[in-house]
Amino acid sequence: MNKYLVMVSLTAVLAMCGEKSAQAQVPKKVPKAAEQARTTLAAEPVPPVDKAALAEQAKAAVQALGGALKAKLEAAMRTGGPLAALSICQIKAPELAKAISDEQGMAVKRVSLKNRNPVMGAANEWQTIVLNDFETRKTNGEDPATLAYAEVVDHEFRFMKAIPTAAVCLGCHGTNLPPALTAKLTELYPQDQTVGYKEGDLRGAFVVVKNLTQ
Repeated sequence: MNKYLVMVSLTAVLAMCGEKSAQAQVPKKVPKAAEQARTTLAAEPVPPVDKAALAEQAKAAVQALGGALKAKLEAAMRTGGPLAALSICQIKAPELAKAISDEQGMAVKRVSLKNRNPVMGAANEWQTIVLNDFETRKTNGEDPATLAYAEVVDHEFRFMKAIPTAAVCLGCHGTNLPPALTAKLTELYPQDQTVGYKEGDLRGAFVVVKNLTQ
């Protein structure tokens, strides 16, 4: 009888030891917060934004669009006058902006406080603030050709470059426009606000935007 009790006790002790050993081998669940922290530490650090380099890239995109657009406008004025130039701004300008945006990896376009097309050329809230600031700086004596803005906001690089009204622009945006052009503008853009400019006035600005999280 005593031998039987010893055997039972020994079996119970061995069973308990085996249970503890099995429990010790089960890995403890890592708290979610600790796991996230470990993943964060293991991730590579995000490199700092080189705003100066982005600004140079944006300037190159603006020069590419501005140069191509000016060349086409001048050629159209020579061959067909203001009516031919109007088609450049209406059709070719958006095509050029898209092509350069795709090439540079940055969204490039033109905006203004006064628009011919109320949809395509409309400035959003922050762009309107910058345009108004450009107007103030021009009034205070700064050269419109030098007015620019560059900033990083909420992981987005933003750049704007003022567009002074050039002589070639006056054919469609100046005063005393030809009657045929005025009629065409009324037909295409009944809400047009972009006439009466003088050379050197601020016509608007080029806008370049790059999403830094992509």
